[in-house]
Amino acid sequence: MLANKIILITGGTGSFGTALVDRLLFSELIKNSDVKGISALKEIRILSRDTKKQEEMFFNLKNKLSGISDGSGNYATIRFYQGDIQNKESLTMALIGVDYVFHAAALKEVPYCESFPMEAVNSNIIGTKNLLDSAIEAGVKKVIVISTDKACYPLSAMGISKAMMEKVAIARARSLEETCTSQEGVPVSPGKELSTAICTIRFGNLMGSKGTVIPLFIDQIKAGKELTVTNLDMTRFMMTLGHAVNLAIFALLNGRNGDIVIQKAPAVSLNTLTKALIELYGNGTGSSTVKVTGPRPGEKLYETMATQEEMTKAEDIGDYIRIPATGKPVKELTPPDSISSIEDFNSHNSSRLDVEGMKKLLKQL
Repeated sequence: MLANKIILITGGTGSFGTALVDRLLFSELIKNSDVKGISALKEIRILSRDTKKQEEMFFNLKNKLSGISDGSGNYATIRFYQGDIQNKESLTMALIGVDYVFHAAALKEVPYCESFPMEAVNSNIIGTKNLLDSAIEAGVKKVIVISTDKACYPLSAMGISKAMMEKVAIARARSLEETCTSQEGVPVSPGKELSTAICTIRFGNLMGSKGTVIPLFIDQIKAGKELTVTNLDMTRFMMTLGHAVNLAIFALLNGRNGDIVIQKAPAVSLNTLTKALIELYGNGTGSSTVKVTGPRPGEKLYETMATQEEMTKAEDIGDYIRIPATGKPVKELTPPDSISSIEDFNSHNSSRLDVEGMKKLLKQL
C-alpha cells in the first residue's frame, strides 16, 4: 500500500511526527526495499511552521541515514515545507501529488488554549477545514485526522476545539459519500468511487511528549524538588509514542471513511504514576514528596475515550475500537432498555495500571 507513495505529516516536527517518520523509514519496510537505505515510500513531507525544529529534525535524520541524498539537499525521502494550516495557500504546494496525510498539527496546550481560545479555534478547527478542503482538491486518497480523548464531553477550550475538529472531519466525510452515492446507497454513476477518505483517531496522553507531565515530574525528581500534582485521584489514558504510531498506521490501513478509531489504552491514576516515577528515578530513596496544587482551568478528573452514545454503535476490532460515522439509529441498533447499561469508555472504568505495570510501561520510553 505504501510502495512508491507520498505521505504528508502536518505538524510533523512534533513528538508524534518524529516517531512516525522513524517508523516509516527504519521499520522492516527498509530491509525489504530494493533501494539502499531508503524505504519503499517515494517521499515523506513534513509541514510545520517551526524552522528550528525542522532544522533539528533534518540533521538528526541526516545522521541516521548516513548522508544518503537525492542530490537536492533533501536526504533520502524527506522534504520539509514551511507553512501554517491556518493559511490555506501554504498547503497547496505541500499537497501536490500526495497520497496520504497524517494531520497532527494542532494547538494542544490546555492552559494556553484557555487563555487564548480563538487561537485554538483558528488552529484546530479552521486549520483542519483548510487541510481537508486542500487534500480533497489535491486528490489525496486518505487523511488521518489526529484528535484527543479531551474531545469527548469536552470541558477545556482545547477539548471543545478538538471536538469541533472531529465534527468538521466527519461532516466532510459524509459529504464525500453523498457525492458518490444516491440516498439508496447506489453509485451515482457506475464505477464511481470515493476519491478521498477521512478517518479520525483519538490519542490519550502521549507519554514523554513535550508539554506533558512525565518529563516535568522526572525533572522535579532529579532536582530534588516536590512533584506538583493537581489531583492525585485524576486518571489519564497512557500511550507510548509507539502505540500512537501503531494506531495511526492501523487507521491508515483499515479505517473507513468517517470512522473514529481508538486504542484500548490502559489508564493510570496520578497517585500511581508519581509513585512509579519516584521508584524509577529517585535513586531508590523514594524521598521525593508530592505537593497537590489543585486542578488547572479546563482540567477534568478523568478523560473519556469514547462516549456512551458512541459505544452503542462501536465495533470491537481486537486492540482497537471502531466507531462508524453512520449507521442505524441508536434505538434500532440497541434495545432501549439496555442503552442505559452501556458505559462510556473512560480512564476511571478502563483497565487500570498498578505501580509495577506503570513502571514497565515507562521503561518503554
